Amino acid sequence: MTRATPIPETVTLHVPFRVVRRGGRKEMVLPEGAEPTRKQDNTLVKALARAFRWKRMLESGEFASISELAEKEGIAFTYMARLMRLSLLSPELVDAVINGRHTSNMTLANLMDPFPINWKEQHALWNDQN
Repeated sequence: MTRATPIPETVTLHVPFRVVRRGGRKEMVLPEGAEPTRKQDNTLVKALARAFRWKRMLESGEFASISELAEKEGIAFTYMARLMRLSLLSPELVDAVINGRHTSNMTLANLMDPFPINWKEQHALWNDQN
């Protein structure tokens, strides 16, 4: 049994993409229309976990204030207060971050800046800035 056409020794595959720097890291950007397989941003997931943990500790009465909690954790009060704002994100955005489906501009650095408390406004902000 013989084949009509021989199998080539090498195969060349061209994948259109470009590399951009985001937050000190290089990220691959696919062409428009391509469905990226996103992975979790571990830094952002860890920050969310810390924010919700600290919120729970304050709500339980374990600590009387953010200042007291920050001192116990050995973290600057200002950093803790900014990070705790992440607990105000809409459940859909938190879910998107955990599942790696968030927009590429939704980084920890961007989330440390003030953002709207209203969930509809949050969705508009993070979905419009692609």
